[in-house]
Amino acid sequence: MVQSLHIAICGAGPAGLSAALALKAQGHRITLFDQFEKPKPLGSGLILQPTGLAVLDWLGVGPRIRSLGARIDRLYGKACGSARVVLDVRYEVLGNLRGLAVHRAALFNVLHDAVKAAGVEVEPLSQIKDLEGTSLIVNEARREGPFDLVIDALGSRSPLIPHAAGPDYRSALAYGAIWSSLPWPGAPFNPNALEQRYDKASIMLGVLPIGRQHEEAVEQTAFFWSLKTDEFGMWREAGLEHWKSRVLGYWPECQPLMDAVSTPDQMVLASYHHHTLSIPYGERLVFIGDSAHSTSPQLGQGANMALLDVSALAFALKEHADLRDALSAYAAKRRFHVKLYQAMSRVFTPFYQSDSELLPLARDHLVASLSRIGPVQKILAAVVSGTLGLPSKLTER
Repeated sequence: MVQSLHIAICGAGPAGLSAALALKAQGHRITLFDQFEKPKPLGSGLILQPTGLAVLDWLGVGPRIRSLGARIDRLYGKACGSARVVLDVRYEVLGNLRGLAVHRAALFNVLHDAVKAAGVEVEPLSQIKDLEGTSLIVNEARREGPFDLVIDALGSRSPLIPHAAGPDYRSALAYGAIWSSLPWPGAPFNPNALEQRYDKASIMLGVLPIGRQHEEAVEQTAFFWSLKTDEFGMWREAGLEHWKSRVLGYWPECQPLMDAVSTPDQMVLASYHHHTLSIPYGERLVFIGDSAHSTSPQLGQGANMALLDVSALAFALKEHADLRDALSAYAAKRRFHVKLYQAMSRVFTPFYQSDSELLPLARDHLVASLSRIGPVQKILAAVVSGTLGLPSKLTER
């Protein structure tokens, strides 16, 4: 095992908080840097897959996050107009495995409370600018360190990415989405399913139950609408009522959700891109989560991949006495799974978000028919659950 290290963790999102919790438990001294005065969550809803839930159980926070989230049994989608079922993925074909939809704030609250209880040192109002040797440059000129190891959990636009040992491959995606967290509308929506509607591949809208942000909060849903990033300005100019009428034209049952949207500012734009660090580490520096790899959200794996990174890094630091060997082992342990899901994301995304006329036809007819075959159902469920290509042993201390 690597001797006790003084580790700087940059970023207090799910990846950074989970890493702080895991590595503090291993006996390392942790300093967590966050840009806000008080750490806070960003974003709306997500699905914790069985992979991510296994890591949260290992960290000791699984029961609490399950009490806040909404169990997901099914991913279900129809084509607008024809009402043809073009997506129907059921977790039940994998046995007892299920997803859990949560508000990002709920995941943050659970992890942040656990980090505070563990006594992790937090440095607020600390915007990471650069790395010099093993010291961090914070805000304009403040220098922190040196550290034995720096963990970058700042996301895909981290300023530390140029310090990776290998090149960064990235490409922007034309389509993103606008989303909002709204009160859960109840029937006819399924409280245990992600439901979507599609018009070709250029329009996609979805309703995801995401449970509660904390124990005293009301239940919410994440509503999203596919949109080209560079058309966000035109969307705002067209007016909220024009957009609402389009939503209801596709999916009239969304009326209660549209009633809850009173200003365009409630709909937040999310842009997507593919990004991969060929070598997710450098000299006493390692990248986890979106800092190391990111894709479109079509397969719903972002937070889960970050949690798996944390588990792999903690295991590597425990298994290897030399830090360089540990970082190399971490990268090797995650390489195949990351590449597999990034490749599948590149393949699947154009079927659901693109200007193509042919791909949605193939999706609505050929792919939909194939997905009803038993073995194909299991493969699709394994893809969605994040378990495809992953060793059965997910977590180690």
